[in-house]
Amino acid sequence: MRAHRVRALLMGGQACVFYGAAEFSRDTDLAIVADAVNLARLRKALAELQAAAIAVPPFAVKFLRRGHAIHFRCQHPEALRMRVDVMSKMRGVDAFAKLWRRRTSIELPDGTKCDLLSLPDLVQAKKTQRDKDWPMIRRLVEANYFQNRAKPSLAQICFWFQELRTPELLLELARRYPSKCRRLAKQRVLLAQAQSGRMGELEQALLAEESAERGLDRRYWLPLKAELEKLRHAK
Repeated sequence: MRAHRVRALLMGGQACVFYGAAEFSRDTDLAIVADAVNLARLRKALAELQAAAIAVPPFAVKFLRRGHAIHFRCQHPEALRMRVDVMSKMRGVDAFAKLWRRRTSIELPDGTKCDLLSLPDLVQAKKTQRDKDWPMIRRLVEANYFQNRAKPSLAQICFWFQELRTPELLLELARRYPSKCRRLAKQRVLLAQAQSGRMGELEQALLAEESAERGLDRRYWLPLKAELEKLRHAK
């Protein structure tokens, strides 16, 4: 992707590994910008990987812009059977231009550079109806908390209040930053339970919050799934 100058951000399970939340991942998930120039570059990169689209929908800009993922399987000997999934629009996630400005760039031991979704954007992208995503969100935010709680920035404190899913850590955070907890409770109402120390109520509120997000994601995907079914039947 870098060799062909594709504007792409790593997300999914492989991005989670870089943020300290290990997950076995069978594919490479990328957020991309869906414009003519970038898609032309992407086609060249996929051609070099000997990658062909699998399943539905086909590789077309209209499907990317509606929120579908396009799935590819690589046949290049150095990436044999590797799956690459690309998306350009996700529920509740900002447009690519903002994601790109907030990206995390890292360099691997061999000098390879990689651009990732920022941690807050990755967490938001993980708020789906899938069972496996919610434990991963918890691990991602926990890892960030334990890595930075000794000397956190204001942005990190706000991120933890908004996204932590571990009751014990939310209670600890509320004790450490009570005024910030009170202010942010207007945005995330379950922080009121964290501030009062009501563990049982906080656990129930976290479950309710997750259930609400799953419901939003199911409703978001209803028309997209219907479109996929039509494409499958037509194929």
